[in-house]
Amino acid sequence: MHRSPKYTLNNGVSIDALGYGVYKVPAEDCADLVATALDTGYRTIDTAALYGNEAGVGQAVNRAVAGGLPREEVFVTSKVWNTEQGYDSTLAAFDASMDQLGLDYLDMFLIHWPCPERGLFIPTYKALETLYQQGRVRAIGVSNFEPVHLKALLDACEVIPAVNQVELHPWLAQRELLALHAELGIATQAWSPLARGAILADPALLALAAEHGRSTAQIVLRWHVQSGHLVIPKASSAQRIRENLSVFDFSLTDADMARVDALDQGRRSGSNPNQVN
Repeated sequence: MHRSPKYTLNNGVSIDALGYGVYKVPAEDCADLVATALDTGYRTIDTAALYGNEAGVGQAVNRAVAGGLPREEVFVTSKVWNTEQGYDSTLAAFDASMDQLGLDYLDMFLIHWPCPERGLFIPTYKALETLYQQGRVRAIGVSNFEPVHLKALLDACEVIPAVNQVELHPWLAQRELLALHAELGIATQAWSPLARGAILADPALLALAAEHGRSTAQIVLRWHVQSGHLVIPKASSAQRIRENLSVFDFSLTDADMARVDALDQGRRSGSNPNQVN
């Protein structure tokens, strides 16, 4: 069984560097795939209200815990959706997510998008702070926040986000944002770490994969890990779930890392956070 190394967040809570994301995993398949991930060695599972599969995540976690896996070894993240932003509605959204998950507490709760035109991410985050202070969630953070959003949040709130989960891959290196994260002590977690699969055909990555005898996905995930990113690749087959976690028995050289770093072109596979409202 492969296991990811741990990363310690700014509040002392530990999370696996590499977890399993369930974006676009059908609700009817989710429990079985999360169970496969837990059996394979994953301990961090990332979902969201939007994904419609929180119930399957909770079922798999609760089954594993009933089978002897300590609950404290599993790290479950969910997110409040854009239409639920605001202080009271965020608290209600958290309760709804917990009902779906069927868990006693959540490990991390994030604001899914800043939605700057709504102007509600600060009261939304204050609701997250309340949940954190109540001990209902072990860590709080944000997703898709740009530097301008982070700075506004930090001016108004008390708890520095543990994580900012953003689109990040070799074609979109996000260097300005990562520098700010480093300055503030915020962990960077990569969604779409493979640019929704498009990057797997990149000639430079194909060459590296051939040199190392690895899949292109494994090269990219190894680059993420060595760059210090937390990463949550999605996978919809047991084979891919296992393959994605098998990146801790080889390493990229400094020259390899530089070849991957050189691929940055500011190219998004998902939405621009300034335009999602």
